[in-house]
Amino acid sequence: MASTRRIFSVLVLVLALAGPAVAFGRSSPRAAALTSAINRVMRQASIPGAIVGVWQRGADAYVKAFGVRNKTPRRPMSTDLYMRIGSETKTFTVTALLQLVDQGKVRLDDPISKYVAGVPDGNAITLRELAEMRSGLFDYLSNPAFLPALGSHPRRGWTPQQLLAYSFSKPLVFAPGTSYQYANTNFVLLGLVVQKVSHQPVAVYIKQHILKPLRLTHTSLPTGAAFPSPHAQGYTYVSPECVLAGRCRRIVNATSWNLSWGWAAGAMVSTLGDLRRWARAVATGKLLSPATQKQRLRFIATGTEGYGYGLGLMNINGWIGHSGLIPGYQSLTTYLPSQQATIVVLINTGFIGSPHEPVLLLGQAITKIITPRHVYITG
Repeated sequence: MASTRRIFSVLVLVLALAGPAVAFGRSSPRAAALTSAINRVMRQASIPGAIVGVWQRGADAYVKAFGVRNKTPRRPMSTDLYMRIGSETKTFTVTALLQLVDQGKVRLDDPISKYVAGVPDGNAITLRELAEMRSGLFDYLSNPAFLPALGSHPRRGWTPQQLLAYSFSKPLVFAPGTSYQYANTNFVLLGLVVQKVSHQPVAVYIKQHILKPLRLTHTSLPTGAAFPSPHAQGYTYVSPECVLAGRCRRIVNATSWNLSWGWAAGAMVSTLGDLRRWARAVATGKLLSPATQKQRLRFIATGTEGYGYGLGLMNINGWIGHSGLIPGYQSLTTYLPSQQATIVVLINTGFIGSPHEPVLLLGQAITKIITPRHVYITG
């Protein structure tokens, strides 16, 4: 009898130790296929490290870290690290705006001139058009003078007004509401609207009204170069030398760069666990009224088949969410309502001007396996 108890105790210990592997489905054919596909893309795209989470109704969860969090000294990536999430910040900024719509403090069809002075054609550009990327405003990142200014002083701080100056010095790309073009300028302006109407810094508003209610305790909009620990080191081609010389082939460490130039359009930090919760919350409108969420999910054509843009949200062949790119980091958080499926991918490489964002290649490889009828497109 004692021997039986000892054997039982050993089995319990073995199962306890094996628990995470079983829970994450790493031993299943599906998990093996995911691991193989992710490793292949990482080799092809020269991705140093990745954190991947896949959750789908009727299937085991898949959560795994790949590669390294830093190259020198080489340390393995971990699933609990803080990562910069770039343009996924836009989903938080627009959620803040839409909460103010629900409170009756702003209207989506208000002109931006009602809240921010000096915007070219500001009387004709609505808050809705800003959130839908249909304002026609020039993207400050596309101003030929901006990247050299950023690259020569990557640790300088930027104000929203300085960023907008790089946009407003250029004519509109098209008449407001007549076309679609992705522009970070739109979301800097929406961040200013949130601040003006709420009487709070946008980071404070997001923390109090979005992060706290959803218990996203590891997500923030930091000031300047602040970056919670532990975090992965981020690697990019953008450097002072290569920007000024016009050659961007040398990889540099961008972890300590000041990302105030991304602000309400791209400066947030989060983790795999928080983004898993956020994916479903933002896609289903957990913090918004049904009527406002319905407007958010009115996706307009962008000129790319299978890709629609709503109010700060992308619809990629049925996957609702957003991707993010900031020097040194890329991210993807997306939810497929029809299959109650969530994908979160975080990697520690990223550079402005990349024709194919590696994180999207990972999204495509993953969806080919788990949702072959809903494959994530890369451009």
